[in-house]
Amino acid sequence: QAMKIAVEECSHGALNVIYQHLRDLEARHNYIVDLLLMCGDFQAIRNHRDMQCMAVPQKYRQLGDFHKYYTGEKTAPVLTIVIGRNHEASYYMSELYHGGWLAPNIYFLGHAGCIQVNGIRIAGASGIFKSNDFSLGFYERLPYDHGTMRSIYHIREFNVRRLSLLSSLDIFLSHDWPQYIERHGDTQGLLRRKPFFRQDVQTGNLGSPPLMGLLRTLKPKWWFSAHLHVRFQATVQHEQTGTGSNSLPTTSPPQNPDEIAIADDDFDAVESQNPPIEYSHLQTTSHNPDQITLEEEEVIDVPTTSDESTMPGQRCVPKLTFDPEWLAISHAFHPFFSMRRRQADYPNEATARAMVAEEMEWVKSNVRNNEVDSSGVPLPGIRTILDCQTFVQSAPGPGSEGAQKNQQPPWYTNPQTTVFCDMLDIQNVIDFSLDNRA
Repeated sequence: QAMKIAVEECSHGALNVIYQHLRDLEARHNYIVDLLLMCGDFQAIRNHRDMQCMAVPQKYRQLGDFHKYYTGEKTAPVLTIVIGRNHEASYYMSELYHGGWLAPNIYFLGHAGCIQVNGIRIAGASGIFKSNDFSLGFYERLPYDHGTMRSIYHIREFNVRRLSLLSSLDIFLSHDWPQYIERHGDTQGLLRRKPFFRQDVQTGNLGSPPLMGLLRTLKPKWWFSAHLHVRFQATVQHEQTGTGSNSLPTTSPPQNPDEIAIADDDFDAVESQNPPIEYSHLQTTSHNPDQITLEEEEVIDVPTTSDESTMPGQRCVPKLTFDPEWLAISHAFHPFFSMRRRQADYPNEATARAMVAEEMEWVKSNVRNNEVDSSGVPLPGIRTILDCQTFVQSAPGPGSEGAQKNQQPPWYTNPQTTVFCDMLDIQNVIDFSLDNRA
């Protein structure tokens, strides 16, 4: 049993085109896509006021297609999982900081997050890396000014540390490329197509240092990124190392095997496993030790642990569940979630992992167990996302914003964030209708 998963990079709000492209792929190749992953600029713009929160020139601010899916005029034909990037209406994604449904059948992983889809563990990090903001807290508030409209989508150390504590991932999504990833593929081929990358490649400034640290630490089977608008494939071979003493994953420049070809497209894929490892080019089909295949453009087959079977020609029924380990991490690190510019000191890695192990027991005991295995035995700590979070229109659709549609929106407390915090018995500090800066 496997899920057929499609990956898209920057949609820039053009959901109609993307979903039609998937239908064309399905008709042309006689398969059914079960899941869509999006790691580019999604642009979840609900109305004209959301556009005022986008850090793009005025002439590029367009309403796009998303509002039709938000208001129910259209429904996403395939389960879609997204992360946030730099060209976003960042306000809405801050409203769902811990993740939630942007629209029916479109799920946002949050500023950082991990969920399971039919047993496949998918994690992601929203935003891009800027060193000046990396160590800061989540201090930005509406209305955004020129600076905070940009810093709001800069990834924070808080989320990198949380993600670094995950284990055994299948797929990781990011917008930035991991730093030095070009040295794990055909660097010269990349520079022939994108010669203006040369200086950043030579100085080590192409890509995100924290993300390469996460790649080395987490070793997911697949890593998909976007941002640079060129297709690039890489193979990362990991050394077998034990848990270190540092709280943050680290990285160093690798030697370049210079063996993977590239082709123009809008996303890049990294296959990341312990050696030995085989790599599948995006336009061929081959097998790696885990029998994951990469087929035709952006569609991959990923084995599931789900007991549910589907008839030929039918879409797999995806079941989203919270990942208990991520819930434990979220519970353990909540006291370190700073709503000010200043970020408090973090525990070292050994202490953090011990905290997560303790909170894992809390999750198993306190997160309602509504999931069972094939024998009917309850699965501790596993909860279906739809049992907790359901989509709610927190803001009006276009045309209902009132006379102030050229101003930034007011704050909306999203019920999905409230119920997530209630499930974990943590304070909803994302409710900016309250004073959470103290």
